[in-house]
Parts: sequence; C-alpha cells; structure tokens
Amino acid sequence: MSKYYITTAIPYVNGNPHVGHALDYLLADVCSRYQKSLKNEVRFQAGTDEHGNKIYQKAKETDVPVQEYVDKNAKKFQDFIADLGVEYTDFIRTTDEDHERRVQQVWEKMADHIYLAKYDGWYCMGCERYVTDKEYKENNGICPDHQKPYEKLSEENYYFRLSDFKDKIREAISSHEILILPEYREKEILKLLDDSPDVSISRPKSQLTWGVPVPGDDNQVMYVWMDALSNYITVLGYPENDISDFWPADVQFVGKDILRFHAILWPAMLMALDLPLPKTIVSHGMILVNGQKMSKSIGNVVDPLEVLDKHGDEAMRYFFLRHIDTFADSDFTWDKFEDAYNNELANDLGNLVQRLATMCKKNEFELSSKEQFDFSDEYKALMNEFKFKDAFDYAWEKVQAINKRIDDTKPWMLAKEGKTDELNKVLEELVNSLLKATIHLSPFLPKTSEKIFAIFDGEIEPPKEPLFPKN
Repeated sequence: MSKYYITTAIPYVNGNPHVGHALDYLLADVCSRYQKSLKNEVRFQAGTDEHGNKIYQKAKETDVPVQEYVDKNAKKFQDFIADLGVEYTDFIRTTDEDHERRVQQVWEKMADHIYLAKYDGWYCMGCERYVTDKEYKENNGICPDHQKPYEKLSEENYYFRLSDFKDKIREAISSHEILILPEYREKEILKLLDDSPDVSISRPKSQLTWGVPVPGDDNQVMYVWMDALSNYITVLGYPENDISDFWPADVQFVGKDILRFHAILWPAMLMALDLPLPKTIVSHGMILVNGQKMSKSIGNVVDPLEVLDKHGDEAMRYFFLRHIDTFADSDFTWDKFEDAYNNELANDLGNLVQRLATMCKKNEFELSSKEQFDFSDEYKALMNEFKFKDAFDYAWEKVQAINKRIDDTKPWMLAKEGKTDELNKVLEELVNSLLKATIHLSPFLPKTSEKIFAIFDGEIEPPKEPLFPKN
C-alpha cells in the first residue's frame, strides 16, 4: 500500500460554485476512488480561498461582515462538493487560524528570496494579478478574461525573486520532474516562464485590509496567490509538522486559467522552501456553452445546482466525466445533456440492468461462480495517465458490448425453447460481464455501481424503480 496525495485548486468565495469548480472536484474524486480501490492510502484536499479585495468589496456590497460573508460562501462550496458525491479527506479555509499562522511561517522561511520594492504598472483585480507592459499592450489595456480595463498602480510591495529559480523550473519541467498535462501546456508554460518577472507578493494595508499580515511589517498584507498556493502544504501541517508521508503531491488538478501560477510560482516557492515538487499537474479546459465562454453578461452561465436538481449527482458525473474532455475545452448544452441521459445512461445502462435482472428473476437464475474482478491493464494505463474520459469510454464500451451480446444470444428465445442449460450459461456470462464492467465504472459512477452490485448479489432482484428514469 502506498500513500497518495491529491489536491484541487481552492476557489475564490466571492460567488457561487460553477461548473468549472465541479470539474476540479470530479476529476480528483475519480482519481481518489481509483487509488483507494488499488488499496492506496489517499489524502484528498479541497478548500476555499477567502482573502483579497474582491471578497472584501463583495461583502461590503452585500452589507455583510466579511467573516460572515466568507463563512456563508465556504459552506456553499462544502455543500456543493457533497452534492456531487465527492469524498475529500481534508478541507482547508485560508481564514483558518492554523493556515494563517503557517503561511506566515512559510513567508519567513522564504525570506532570503523576498525583497521590498516600488511597483509602478498595471493590475487586474479580477485575476488578482499584476500585468507586464507587454501583456498590457497585447491585450489593448483590457483583461481578456474579465473584459475590464487594467488598473494603474503605484505602490510599495514585497517581491518574490522568481529569477532565482527560473533555470531550475525550466529544467524541472523539461525533464518531467514535474509533469504538466496535457503535454502541449508544457510548451505554453515554458514560453511564459521566459517572460515571467519577479512576483509581487504583498499589497499595502491601505489598499488591502482583508488578508494575512506580512510578518514583521504592519503596513503590508500578503497578496492572495502567496497565501492561497501555500494551502497545499499547510493543510498537511507544514512547516510545524513533517509532511513527507504525503508530500510531494502525486497530482494537482487545476483549471488552465490558473496553470501559470501552479506551474511557475508554486514550484519556485517550493524550491525556496527546499521541498520537492508535485509529481503531476493536470490542467483541465474550460466548459463552453454553444461554443462560447460562459459569461454573466451574455447570460449563458450553466448553474451546476440546476443540473444536480434535474437528474442528480450520478447523471451530472456521467456527463461531465465522459462528455467533457479531461484536458481540452468542451461544450455543454442542455440538448447534449438530455440526449446523453436518455440514450446512454437510461437506455444503455439503466435498461440493461433492468432487463438482465428481470430475465434472471423470471428464469430463477442464480450466479453460481462469481468471478474475481480487477481493472484491466488497458484501463489502468489510461487511469494512470489521467486520461479519465478515455477510461470512462473504455468502461462504457463494455456496457454496450453486453447489450449487443443480449441481442445476439436472445436469452428469451432459449427460455421459450426450454434450453435451460444453455440459458443459464448465457445468463452467467452476461451477469459476470456486467459486474466486470461495473468495476470499471465504479470510480465514475460510485452510487450506481453499488446499486448494480447489490442487485446481482445473491438472489437477483430487479430494481423496483429504473436506475435512470427517462424524461
């Protein structure tokens, strides 16, 4: 048994959970369930990022005390994770006293690479990020992600000397000491690294009050990325505790929009702390709606709670893990979702279970030799490379093959012709095939898999209600 550590990016709690957050959690949950099925001891981190001006201003707009505001929104994310059927082991909030104390210790341990200097340039509040003159010009002074003009800032900040580590980061990425997936993102990061300046890691308290105080300087507050990225190790107890049982992380799941922070700034911070780098960073794409990026102004934002309310967590897991690419941008429409639900989940799987269980019950069939099932080598290869959509497709092909086998063998005709031995042999093969397919489905559809195992365990009993009622 090995120890395995999985992390997810901690979302900013200035709004409600969205489907992008769901992807982080679902991918991590699939990974966690798969690793646990291999008998590995898993720690799975989730959490919330609760400092910064965006949160402070949002709380003021809603006329709610900031701590009350973040408490309320942090609970929304915890409830959302539970509604997705996701099971984490550790939940961290950046307003936790333990985290705030530990992140100040992290700052002090990196002190040799931190200096005070004046910043005069551009800033995007939406990204919580400073922007180079080159980037400002390329984007014509407007943030492409938030469609708002960059702000001109002139203030004294602490800087993290990223330049101390750029060569080491480049070598770590090129040698795959830290593996960035998908592989084409690696080239993007290496190009960004070339132009990456030293990083501002604080703001004057006069400009930012809601945050962790900089150790030894009452006039400065930690900038959100320094605070947020540290959560992956503070949640394990660093630097007060030895974290070597679970660090380095085996995999960190992030959206492509924040990959640069996780693949450049985060490794530099770890190098400054003399800690090993995460083994793999998996960067997933964005969810588009009818080919467009989701936007409140366009009015095409998909509320994940609406998806959950409509068909439940297993249906949402099915669509977002099989029809949304693990790595690339993918499209969501309600038509696609309903089609996948009715024609695949309800028909291919739900109808198969009902149909096969009913035939077994009607013909008084009991499974005489239940096979010992394990993941196939092909499936394990896909899962180990984090190609979850491909692994799900592989499992689903097994489900479709069973449906075809039923049509080919026609068990109902064997029953009608009184060929009992042949019928029992066919039913045994079909049930074992379904159980084998279900093993491969279990990291993706855990509740459904449990139901299927229960239906075909011992005296086979058809479900009283369809697993997935059609619309």
